[in-house]
Amino acid sequence: MRIFIFKSQGKGELRAFAGDPGGQQLPTKFGPWYAVGVVTPEKALPYKIGRDVIEAAINSQGFQLFRMKPKKAKAAAG
Repeated sequence: MRIFIFKSQGKGELRAFAGDPGGQQLPTKFGPWYAVGVVTPEKALPYKIGRDVIEAAINSQGFQLFRMKPKKAKAAAG
């Protein structure tokens, strides 16, 4: 299964995996959604999330949401 990665404009830290390139089943309340990538069947998914978990969610719900952790600010050298 090709898995498409989307980013929410409404909530900047929110991402989603979907099975269709247009993200038609993504929740509109967090939209608009922008495609930011695609993962082919032979490639590993980013963010250390298991493919089986994502594919199960896509098959049952049409998508899988997840939040990006905020990046830690580097300490200023002084």
